[in-house]
Amino acid sequence: MAKFVYRMQNILSLNEKLEEQAKMEYATQQMVLNEEEEKEQQLRDRKAAYEDEARRIRGESLNVKEMMLNAQAISIMGDLITEQHNVVMKEEEVLEVRRSALEEAMKDRKTQEKLKENAFEVFKQELAAEESKEIDQLTSYTFGIKRQSSK
Repeated sequence: MAKFVYRMQNILSLNEKLEEQAKMEYATQQMVLNEEEEKEQQLRDRKAAYEDEARRIRGESLNVKEMMLNAQAISIMGDLITEQHNVVMKEEEVLEVRRSALEEAMKDRKTQEKLKENAFEVFKQELAAEESKEIDQLTSYTFGIKRQSSK
C-alpha cells in the first residue's frame, strides 16, 4: 500500500514552529504588561497612602514643613503614575502587535493543515481508483482464464 507524503510538510512544520514562537512572545509580552500594570497599581497605592497621611497631618497639628513634604510626595507620585501609565500603554500596543502576529501565524498554520487534509483526500481518492482498477484487471483476468478453460 502506498504511503501518504505531504510534499509541503516542511512548510507546515515551519508554520507550526513560527506559531509556537509567536505564542511564546505573546505570553512573554503579557507577563511584561502584567508587571507594568502591577507597578502602576503599587504607585497608586503609595499615592493613596500619602493622601491618607496628608489627611492625618491636617487633623493633628499644623506642621507646615511636614505638610509641604507630603504635598510634594503626592505630586511626585502623580507624575510617576502618569509615566507608568504611559509605559503600560506602550506595552499594551506591543502586546497587540504580538497578538496580531500570533493570529497570522495560526491562520498560516491552519491554511497549511487544510491543504494537507485536501491533499490527503485526493491521495485517498487516487488510491481507491487505483485499487478499483486493479480489481477490474484481476476480475477480467480471472474471467478470461475461466472462459479459456471452459473452451
